[in-house]
Amino acid sequence: MAAGFLMLVGKTGAWWLTGSAAILSDASESVIHVFAVTFAAFSFHLSHRPPDARYLFGYERVSFLSAGFEGGLIVLAALGIIFTAVRKWMDGLVLENLGLGTLLVVAASVINLALGWYLVNEGRRTQSIILEANGRHVLTDSWTSFGVVVGLCLVLITGWLPFDPICAILSALNILWSGGHLIWRSATGLLDYADPEVGRSLRGQLDVICSELGIQYHGVRFRHTGARVLVNVHLLFPASTTIGEAHRAATELEERLKAASGQPLEVDTHLESIEDHADEKHPGHYTGLPN
Repeated sequence: MAAGFLMLVGKTGAWWLTGSAAILSDASESVIHVFAVTFAAFSFHLSHRPPDARYLFGYERVSFLSAGFEGGLIVLAALGIIFTAVRKWMDGLVLENLGLGTLLVVAASVINLALGWYLVNEGRRTQSIILEANGRHVLTDSWTSFGVVVGLCLVLITGWLPFDPICAILSALNILWSGGHLIWRSATGLLDYADPEVGRSLRGQLDVICSELGIQYHGVRFRHTGARVLVNVHLLFPASTTIGEAHRAATELEERLKAASGQPLEVDTHLESIEDHADEKHPGHYTGLPN
């Protein structure tokens, strides 16, 4: 939040010095970023609250709402940038103090590049979509700034002023794509999209563990909460197996699956008898058989 506010002050100052449409577009995106990162900070705090009587599964899914909110703001910023650049182009372009303004934008770009890279990697390491989404927003801001710098340098070299709004529009199109990607990730998360790669990994681990424990399984389902993966799986035991034996085997499977996954998992198992399962139809269920 502090870095975002600092970038806003610096870019606004650069626009005031130069009158550049590209710099104004960059500063406008920073205004959006300050609002977005404020909401992201609130969502990050809320997502770490433990479950309670009203929200039995916790607050982690606010992560997807935060990513969608940030993506929506990015899209609005991109549309505003395009509108502003076209209007200034039509009204007549007047640019001043481009050298100093360009230096200010370069400094902002480098800072944002380092910050965005850190946030994205930290988000991936901690499985936090909030941090990753905000990091991608910061990186988008950085690429936008570099695009602005290119436009200003072209103006300085050639003296052709339309390079300024053209680069602003191209930067806005890049921002638009990034915002749309965040909105898509938010929507798929809220709709419990089942990533095929995650599914293949889970079933591969279940095949190995169930083979070693002599258990069959079916009905694997999973969804991502923004910080954890919730897994449901049905385990099949001979009808002669006691409840205690089946429960101990299920508990061992849950612990081993958590250890093997390499990411936060919450595993919920349902116990069934093989004999009953053989007499029923289970469309769409995957059955793993031990070797």
